Amino acid sequence: MSNNEGLYDDALATFYAESRDMLTQIEDTLLALESDPSDRENINALFRAAHTIKGSAGLFGLDRVVAFTHQVESVLDKVRNGELMIDIDMSDVLLKSSDVIAALLSEAESKTSDPADLAQVDNLANVALEKLGRYLGKKVEMAVTQQADEGAAQRGGAAAAGVWHISMRFGENTFRNGFDPLSVIAYLSTLGELKTVIMVDQNLPGLDALDAESCYLGFEVRLLTEAPKADIDGAFEFLREDCILHIFPPNRRASDFIALLRELPDEAHLGELLVECGALSKSALEAALAQQGQQAENDRRGAKSLGEILVEQKKVHPEVLDAALQKQGRPKESKSEESRFVRVPADKLDDLINLVGELVICGASANLLAQRLRDPQMIETTQQMSGLVEEIRNGTLGLRMVQIGETFARFRRVVRDTAAELGKEIHLEIEGAETELDKSVVEKIGDPLMHLVRNAMDHGIEMPEVRKELGKAPYGTLKLSAHHDSGHIVIQVDDDGKGLDGEKILAKAKERGLVAPNQILSESDKLNLIFEPGFSTAEKVTNLSGRGVGMDVVKKNIEALRGSVVLRSEVGAGSTIEIRLPLTLAIIDGFLVKVGRNSYVIPLHSVIECINPEQSELAGLGNTWTGVLDLRGEVLPFLDMRRVFEVEEPAPARRSVVVVRNGEMMAGLVVDQLLGEYQTVIKPLGKLFRQLRGISGSTVLGSGEVALILDVVALTRLAVERAEQDEMQRAMAGVQV
Repeated sequence: MSNNEGLYDDALATFYAESRDMLTQIEDTLLALESDPSDRENINALFRAAHTIKGSAGLFGLDRVVAFTHQVESVLDKVRNGELMIDIDMSDVLLKSSDVIAALLSEAESKTSDPADLAQVDNLANVALEKLGRYLGKKVEMAVTQQADEGAAQRGGAAAAGVWHISMRFGENTFRNGFDPLSVIAYLSTLGELKTVIMVDQNLPGLDALDAESCYLGFEVRLLTEAPKADIDGAFEFLREDCILHIFPPNRRASDFIALLRELPDEAHLGELLVECGALSKSALEAALAQQGQQAENDRRGAKSLGEILVEQKKVHPEVLDAALQKQGRPKESKSEESRFVRVPADKLDDLINLVGELVICGASANLLAQRLRDPQMIETTQQMSGLVEEIRNGTLGLRMVQIGETFARFRRVVRDTAAELGKEIHLEIEGAETELDKSVVEKIGDPLMHLVRNAMDHGIEMPEVRKELGKAPYGTLKLSAHHDSGHIVIQVDDDGKGLDGEKILAKAKERGLVAPNQILSESDKLNLIFEPGFSTAEKVTNLSGRGVGMDVVKKNIEALRGSVVLRSEVGAGSTIEIRLPLTLAIIDGFLVKVGRNSYVIPLHSVIECINPEQSELAGLGNTWTGVLDLRGEVLPFLDMRRVFEVEEPAPARRSVVVVRNGEMMAGLVVDQLLGEYQTVIKPLGKLFRQLRGISGSTVLGSGEVALILDVVALTRLAVERAEQDEMQRAMAGVQV
């Protein structure tokens, strides 16, 4: 593959990624316009997004994308000009059209050639085009027809005389490779009449830096000819690897000019930009400038701007003028904004994270060696290195941090479409969209969140007439929120629906044998029964969801991310599902402890404090694992980690308790020795050990020893559950505490 082909493939991949971002922007803007249809800024942004997709697709020859998007653009042009107003029906049509554009992009990206797949996309497109045609006042179908003349020219067929626009930027090695750009201009003159030839010399350096053997020039040429595109293209047959080339046919679109404007020199004046991109002839520019000067003489208050005159004379399309003004007015700002962002493949970031992880382990090993040798200079150097490694670690992890708002925004469309399908009115509120977490966590939390949102809409929020009878607002409210808490991200899904009835859940659980007939459960335990496999409180199964159906899968997926899920509900008032997740799945700050001969890591963000109680207070109460401590007047359940891990050798005379927190729950972990803070590279457990309760992963210490990472969520829950069971048993036995 040649270098140019590689660059083309990279550019095409970037186009697909940016187009999908713009489709997301289209969806968000349409949903915003449903609330305020007259927002001119959103209307213009909507048009520009569709315009950009169409123009960029045209540059890559994606005719099916261009053909469909052209019709969407035409409808949006009418909206922009005030001929049409975006209402709910039009918004629905445009959202469906956005889905079709996404399907066409996927078809092009995967190079689909299966007639059945193409026909399926065509059917979707034709349904959307039929509705778009009603706004356009004509019938449109899925066929690439609006560029038929261009297509004929590209295939080498004869065409009527027209003015072609040819944009050339020659590479520095053009002369060295034996080619003369002027010979190309001379050849083009044999195909027809050269209307204009403009030299582009913004890359020309000063005399002190000028290399006589290097080419710094480009040309903008307007050629009147009847020749087909194949003949024009032939002029550059031997120059393709030394030339950036754009050839626009006589029936070129405004989007072609906009695409070319982006490549023109930033320092050019407005008129020069329009002439250089071929959107305006030099004579038309001179006439407009003359008219502007005449108006300035006749009107002391000043003349109209050049852009206003050109649009009034219909010499320039308004969108092309907007693009030129943006290019002229904010070149430095635009350039600096573009330079702020670099697209990097996710796998490269993953490789970098892995390397940083290995660097952390090597740094810990060097630090341990320095301590053993007791060399002051080496100890000082390794400490400095540890600080630098920590900065590198934090900076690298920051590269993978993204805002949760990107995930939340997907649900605007989901809520809108699902509410319409259910016949409900549901308002979505988003809070904490700027909260950041690891991209790998974001990718894996999307599906569980989708299930919870659809459950809340389907079986949580009542129908409007029912809500009115209950004295509620006819519309339901669904709220997605996120915030940071002790090294975790907490995501909440709240609804103001009918809530969950704990007694009803318990009765169904007893029917299915999930709970013993005489078993006593707390209100929290009753609600958590919906996380049992196959459990559902829904009166009927729908094609959307059943509250509880699949909730076991939701819980399983969240716990696989070392997270936890908590359900709170009040009958008649609604439900809240709280998901607590670690910010990253790669490297964490840990607290190293020893139990027996083995080392364990406790995530540092979960550690509240360490205490040294009297050893008599650590005697187990009620069973062999757990007990309770008096922590400044508060009852603190604790787990004896020696007994949890069945350590047989004798315990040391003095043991410590690490107090940890999980949400609102606190517990103590009794350990033999405290070893201090430790940068921890998380290594996943093998399939054989994934079901271990209380262990979330492993790490490699500087000594080469493998240490297990404790799952604070599971251990805290275990300590609290055991303490509650002991309390209930003592109460039933009549034991006074």
